[in-house]
Amino acid sequence: MGLFAAFTHTLEITLPVFLMVFLGLGLKRIGWIDQHFITTASMLVFKVTMPALLFLSIIKADLGEALQPDVIGYFLGYTILSFFLAWGWAIWRHPRVERGIFTQGAFRANNGIVGLALAASQYGDYGLSLGGVIAGAVIVLYNVFCVFILSLYSEESATDFKSLIKNMAKNPLILSVVAAIPFALLGIRLPGWIMTSGGYLAGMSLPLGLICIGGTLSISAFKRSSTIAIDASLWKVVWVPLLGVLGALAVGIQGPALGVIFLYLGCPGAAASFVMAKAFKSNDKLAANIIVITTFASMFTLSVGIFLLKWLGLI
Repeated sequence: MGLFAAFTHTLEITLPVFLMVFLGLGLKRIGWIDQHFITTASMLVFKVTMPALLFLSIIKADLGEALQPDVIGYFLGYTILSFFLAWGWAIWRHPRVERGIFTQGAFRANNGIVGLALAASQYGDYGLSLGGVIAGAVIVLYNVFCVFILSLYSEESATDFKSLIKNMAKNPLILSVVAAIPFALLGIRLPGWIMTSGGYLAGMSLPLGLICIGGTLSISAFKRSSTIAIDASLWKVVWVPLLGVLGALAVGIQGPALGVIFLYLGCPGAAASFVMAKAFKSNDKLAANIIVITTFASMFTLSVGIFLLKWLGLI
């Protein structure tokens, strides 16, 4: 692929997603949406529209392509490895009190909304189905490891694995993926009116979720960014995706699967990181700074990465 073609293709993937984020930021600043709207809409996305999107994308997909054990296994294995790499770096470079927040910010990505939107933009139903299965699985890892690391370095909170397991068992995203797999495997067809109504809900998910992410961003938090926040952000949007792509190439993963892996690893920090930081009475301002920095930085790093991978003919 030529340079110009690769460049324009890259913009077609990344610009629509991040323009929706900026739309949310702009609507919040002019007062057309407020914190109450963002909270309610985010809950709607998490509990209703995103599960509908994942469910429909899987039952409409060819599971022979979506259920790729080598790709899914690599992604989950590398996610675990990236957690320990970031934790080791935090022990070596940063004060004990900030190690939990640093580690969470360095490895946890916003796969459920931004990653899925990018995968859909690049690969359509294939990106949604493979990305949906990966997202459902990695949510479990993110929750387990983040609860562990935050509780380890929190002086006020303790790990409650019983509550963690209970919450994961009720997670709508995980439940939607689990529920969809039997329908896809058995070829069960749903009535047209259900598919149409579900499609309306699913269609709301990505734009509404991206607008909510934009509405939660704070320019003042970006200005207050610290050295630790910048370091964690570099891990999130540069080192983790770079090492992940090199590892995937080393084990023979190329094409659309490599593209999905890169998009998911290169996503900005998850908004849930801020919520968990507050729950564990950790440095929530540092968590917010990491989210803001990675959101803005990933617009550049994802675009450059997609451009290079496309130009080199690897995806």
